[in-house]
Amino acid sequence: MSDLMKKEGYPYAFDPKACEECQGRCCTGESGYIYVNKTEIESIAKLLNLNVNDFAVKYLYKKGYKYSLKENLFEDSYECVFYDRESNGCKIYEARPTQCKTFPFWDYYKQRVDELKEECPGIIDV
Repeated sequence: MSDLMKKEGYPYAFDPKACEECQGRCCTGESGYIYVNKTEIESIAKLLNLNVNDFAVKYLYKKGYKYSLKENLFEDSYECVFYDRESNGCKIYEARPTQCKTFPFWDYYKQRVDELKEECPGIIDV
């Protein structure tokens, strides 16, 4: 149990070992937004050996005043454009956005633990 991740103010812990057996539920499912900032865009573009403009055209769309990574439709589900179905992982893991790095410790889930448990098998009550 020592591998559990905890964050002050959250009524749950996260067991990252659950990711090995999960079907990428945090990267797939309902359509949503995967917001990226300028620094993250530059980091991902560099990792992919693309200039920022080419990266933006291929992988981003604008939502209001923010940019989000595109999604792919797979059967009846959406998935992040960088979700790797074969490895059940992230193609840009080293440069993934903060939104991805901080999951499942989002303020939204503090009062919605049951909803989070449906999405993430690694959630454990504390």
